Amino acid sequence: MRLTADRGIVQVHPTRRCNLTCLHCYSSSGPRVDATTPIEQLAGALDDAVALGYSVLSVSGGEPLLYRPLLELLDHARALGMRTTVTTNGLLLSERRLGELAGRVDVMAISVDGRPETHDVMRNSAGAFAKLQSRLPHVARSGIPFGFITTLTQSNVDEVEFVVALAARFGAALVQVHPLEPVGAARHNLAGAVPDEKELGFAMFEGLMQSAMQDGVKVHVDVARAADIAALAMPAPSAPRGRLGDWLSPLVIETDGTVVPMTYGFARRFALGSLADRRLAELAGAWDERPFVDLCAAVRDRILGERRPFFNWYEEVRHAAARSVGARNLGLTPV
Repeated sequence: MRLTADRGIVQVHPTRRCNLTCLHCYSSSGPRVDATTPIEQLAGALDDAVALGYSVLSVSGGEPLLYRPLLELLDHARALGMRTTVTTNGLLLSERRLGELAGRVDVMAISVDGRPETHDVMRNSAGAFAKLQSRLPHVARSGIPFGFITTLTQSNVDEVEFVVALAARFGAALVQVHPLEPVGAARHNLAGAVPDEKELGFAMFEGLMQSAMQDGVKVHVDVARAADIAALAMPAPSAPRGRLGDWLSPLVIETDGTVVPMTYGFARRFALGSLADRRLAELAGAWDERPFVDLCAAVRDRILGERRPFFNWYEEVRHAAARSVGARNLGLTPV
C-alpha cells in the first residue's frame, strides 16, 4: 500500500490568481495575486514525473482557468500518456472554455460548498452559487466527466445531501467531501470550523447513506480509519529506493516551483527542493526521504495508539510536519 494516494499523481498549482477570495483557500489566492509558474518548468517536470512513475496530472490553483498556458500544459501531459484532472470554482466555465477543455481533461472537479447561502459565504461572493448553477447545464452537455468537491466544516455535514442531489440532477458522477484544513486563508478565517472526530464520523455515515440513495453518484469522504493506515508499508532504510511515484502520491508542485510531498504548504523541511534550481529528476534523486517516511510512521503509530476512530490522514501528517519544524527551532522533541 502507498503512503498516500492510490495512484501516482502530480498535483500542480500553476497560478495563485483567482477570481474569488474564498474564506477557506489553502493557498491564499485572489484577484490581486500575480504568482504563476513558467510553463517550461512544468512541462519539464512532467517529463521527469512520468519516468518517476507518475501517471496523473492534477491541476489546481488559484483558479486554473486563469493560467494562460493551461491548454498547453494539458496537451503536454496527454502527449506523455498522463490522465488529467482540473479543479475549478466553475464560474468561468463558458461554452467556449468547455469546448477548449473537451478532449484535454479526463475529469473535472467543481467546487460546491453546500446550499446556496453557505456556498456564497464560503466563496466570499454574493451570487456565486447562482452563477455556478447557470454554468452546470453547459458542463453537463460538454461531455467532460465531472464531479463536485465540497469542503466539510464543523457545521455543514447536513448539506452533503444537497450537494449529492445537485450532482444527480446535473449528471456529476462523484461527490468528494474534503475536511477543512487550517492552512492559508482558512487558518485566519475559519480556524474554529475544522471538523472534529464526531463530525468526521457523521460525514462517513452520511457519505455511505447518500451513495446508497443516489444511483449513479459515488460519494467519497476524505476520512480515514485505523484499518486504513494499520497496513501502510513504510519503505525500509536499506531497501532500494525505486521510483518515487510507486510509493509517494500526490507529489505537489507549488506556484513558486517548490516540490513537496502530500499537500500544498507542507513544511519546507521535508521539501524535495525547487524547480527554479534543478529539474524534478535531480530533486527526486537527491531527496532524503527518511525524515518524511519516519514522520508518517510516527503519526500512524500515534493514531493507532490513541485508538481514534476517524481522522484526516493528510492533515494529521501535515500538522505533525509543521509541529516538528516548530519544535526543532525551539530545540525540543516533538510529541
